[in-house]
Amino acid sequence: MRRTILLALEPGMFSEEQLAQLRAVAPEMRIVVTRDREEIEAILDEIEIIAGWCPRELVLRAPNLRWFQQWGAGADWLLRYPEAVEREFILTNASGVHPIPISEHILAFMLAFARELPRAIRAQERRQWIPQGQHQGVFELAGKTMVLIGVGEIGRRTAWVAAALGMRVLGVRRDPSQSAPGVEAMFGPDRLLELLPQADFVVLTVPLTRETQGMIGERELRAMKPTAYLINIGRGGTIQEKALVRALQEGWIAGAGLDVFETEPLPEDSPLWEMDNVIITSHYAGITPHYHERAWAIFMDNLRRYRSGDPLRNVVDKRLGY
Repeated sequence: MRRTILLALEPGMFSEEQLAQLRAVAPEMRIVVTRDREEIEAILDEIEIIAGWCPRELVLRAPNLRWFQQWGAGADWLLRYPEAVEREFILTNASGVHPIPISEHILAFMLAFARELPRAIRAQERRQWIPQGQHQGVFELAGKTMVLIGVGEIGRRTAWVAAALGMRVLGVRRDPSQSAPGVEAMFGPDRLLELLPQADFVVLTVPLTRETQGMIGERELRAMKPTAYLINIGRGGTIQEKALVRALQEGWIAGAGLDVFETEPLPEDSPLWEMDNVIITSHYAGITPHYHERAWAIFMDNLRRYRSGDPLRNVVDKRLGY
């Protein structure tokens, strides 16, 4: 049977040099570049490796699949396809592509709140000059405390940037024995309620798993200071959105910077759209002009490892979901 590598990406994304590099690493394997569903279905039986954005149901229908290199980091699709856990293929993700753009997006949220930029932009649209004395909400990031929930690749970069600005960073991760530069102290999720009252910013960079789904609800939001801000760039399902709306309306917290939501696109009737203390971005925190370049480098490194029998990078524990 023919052994095939499916690049489930747009054909124009790759240069001839990249494809030649791929052929040199796997000379006896057929390379198919397509996102067309019918074309993929026609070769399902011969696919050994998939890289890209392949429909998940087709991934599960490929009987000879041995490795799926997804082009994104999040593996929360496993919650919708639990049968994937029992399949023998290796799942790897694109962890490492996002730390720079997403940490900068988090920083943008924090600076926007600290310098009252949403208010300034609204005033600019009205051609309104706000006197200096009326900017009583302006503050400095230096000396503020961040509770960082999720200290993986993105979290580590975020902690490093925050610490460089003079912020105190307290980390929360599943295994608190693993330290990270910039994190003053690391805690397990069971300590979260103790940490929230200390936070000026609560930042979520966690994936969506059974353990993290709805982890921020009324209890957690009420534990935060009324001057604190919540930032989420991970997955919308980690926050109970109805509780968040109420917290923002009733002043349990000062505001929120949100790139992800329970339902995407965010419905037009969501109260979040009209809140002055909310900054909404449309799930683009991970966008960067270097995205495909970095994802390709991860894939090619893993392909060499696969061919030589070495352990792959970024292997997802399908039972844990990350």
